Amino acid sequence: MLPAESKRGILDTSTVILLERIADASSLPDEPLITSVTLAELSVGPLVATTPQEQAIRQMRLQQVEADFRPLPFDAAAARAFGQVAASLRRGGRSTTARAYDAMIAAIAIARALPLFTCNPADFSRIDGLDLRAIDHPDRTS
Repeated sequence: MLPAESKRGILDTSTVILLERIADASSLPDEPLITSVTLAELSVGPLVATTPQEQAIRQMRLQQVEADFRPLPFDAAAARAFGQVAASLRRGGRSTTARAYDAMIAAIAIARALPLFTCNPADFSRIDGLDLRAIDHPDRTS
């Protein structure tokens, strides 16, 4: 069971995409949230799909997410937290621009003091002040 402060938590984009395939639902927050950045990333999907089938799958996912979630905005508090995230990444030898969407999602989580749940924890490593919760990736074995 998650600690009390984890009843609410932000899902990153990879976790939203893999959500229905995550085996251990107890590893997810009771109240999963997404950010406007994740919605933006998912909005790109149907437009860059290379086959009609993949486009349809991505469009259905986007529409389902839009129906199921009310995204948290990248607001002024997140913009200020982004500076902290960018500085953490630079100190760790990582480029902010290479993972700009992830950095923005992390900034929203920090600004709102919410844990971030991800199937790709390496994408968020070495970000000071981020409460990161790793979820088992359904395509990876331990």
